[in-house]
Amino acid sequence: MKGKKSLAQYPYIIWSIIFIVIPLLLVLYFSLINSNGILTLDNYKKLLNSRYLGVFISSIKLALISTIICFVLGYPVAYILSKSPEKIRNILMLLLIIPMWMNFLLRTYAWMSIIGRNGVINNILNTIGIPSMNILYTDNAVILGMVYNFLPFMIIPIYTILTKIDKDVIKAAKDLGADRIIVFKKVVFPLSIPGVMSGITMVFMPAVSTFVISNLLGGGQFMLIGNLIELQFTTVGDWYFGSAISIIMMIIILISMAILSRYGNKSEKEGGSVLW
Repeated sequence: MKGKKSLAQYPYIIWSIIFIVIPLLLVLYFSLINSNGILTLDNYKKLLNSRYLGVFISSIKLALISTIICFVLGYPVAYILSKSPEKIRNILMLLLIIPMWMNFLLRTYAWMSIIGRNGVINNILNTIGIPSMNILYTDNAVILGMVYNFLPFMIIPIYTILTKIDKDVIKAAKDLGADRIIVFKKVVFPLSIPGVMSGITMVFMPAVSTFVISNLLGGGQFMLIGNLIELQFTTVGDWYFGSAISIIMMIIILISMAILSRYGNKSEKEGGSVLW
């Protein structure tokens, strides 16, 4: 049996080596050489330029804002879903997931017709006598696009954790005299921290690296990390600098994941052992 299991792992290992390990090594190699093939750290030194540091700061800021908004909106939705009757819950989950079946680009393009100068929102405002709002091609539009596209990734992991919480623990807390607020504060929320950490990870990572949303809803006026990488590879043709940016971004993502995972595991142990 052990021999069969080890044989079954080989296709996955080979796939990982070909499509994950080798491409990452190539990106790392290109980041450490120049156009003449000489080893150098100049590609990384270019990132110390204030212009590029501003891109990193702007990307992280917008990603953090989007993640916080997704959490503020997503947690109550996940909580309501977890408390709904099973039939209603399944319908609501289906309504949540259906938009994700649509192509990512189409969903983003749709917002251009909604928040544009002559879009749906401004037409409604003009109808009721309110001046038009300049939403499209602003940082608010970029945040809106991120929240819309990534909100389900916050809701689903939190919802999954909330539905798995042992109801006997909640009943025990109520029997000991805890009201709803205390039950949520001392029992439900601590036990749902792993789902919160997963949701934050699943929202922050794509948000910090996106370039489609900033291109379409930001009108190309906002240069984020994803846009900078795309620019280097597709327009400028500087694969070496683009690879260096990709490596730095990957390091930022790995560090963020490690911190969130460590915090999530710590909170899960504390929540599971000490509820009061």
